[in-house]
Amino acid sequence: MEAGNGAHPQKQAHDPSGLLAAHESIAGKFATQGDWRRAYEHLRAALELARSATACTRPHIPEQFRLEVEQLRRERAQARRESLTDSLTATYNRRYLDRRLADLPSPSVALVDLDLFKDINDRFGHQVGDQVLQRVVGLLQQSLPPGAFCARYGGEEFVLVIPDAPAGTAVSIAERARAKVAEYPWERVQAGLSVTVSVGVAPHPQHPADPREQLDEADSLLYAAKRAGRNIVAFRDNGDLRLLPTLRAHAAGPCP
Repeated sequence: MEAGNGAHPQKQAHDPSGLLAAHESIAGKFATQGDWRRAYEHLRAALELARSATACTRPHIPEQFRLEVEQLRRERAQARRESLTDSLTATYNRRYLDRRLADLPSPSVALVDLDLFKDINDRFGHQVGDQVLQRVVGLLQQSLPPGAFCARYGGEEFVLVIPDAPAGTAVSIAERARAKVAEYPWERVQAGLSVTVSVGVAPHPQHPADPREQLDEADSLLYAAKRAGRNIVAFRDNGDLRLLPTLRAHAAGPCP
């Protein structure tokens, strides 16, 4: 017995109406507990049972029952989306990132951090800071090719995950994202506001790698970009540290 309602669907197979009612009752109990997945499964099973019954045994399916199935389906999908999405920026969250990195065969990753974000909050307030985070996410997503995604790593850090991208492509995507943020007319958000990001790129490794090691490499390169003056993309080329754009004066400064 799955929900302790005194009736097991298996024992009522001879009675389609009773079986449908049992599924609906169990679904109701799971719904009141907030277990949308199992509630939806029982309502869907009941609906399929009703559809597959012969004409002489087919029970009447109330319209309300159909509506409940659809409502639970939507609620289940929404709950899943919310569990994998950052509430502020509407991009993916750390949970989604961890799951996808475990499944993907070592994609290229770029760790993006807003430069001097604390100063933005202190000077303009957290409401403007939230708007900046939301706008930056939009700009980062505009830079991504199909199949790639952005996830909030924590605070003002985001990860760009780029499957099947060679090193040069990953660096170009990261540089395009950096430039989009730097060139955006931030004065439209708040007078006197300017925003830049620093990026560390860990390209697709030649051999399968632990995602944590790849993120650690991207983090190390991110801080190299910070130390070089911010608003920079840092990566390695044959083991040597490279910075983009290459023609700017890199004045070392404190992090972040």
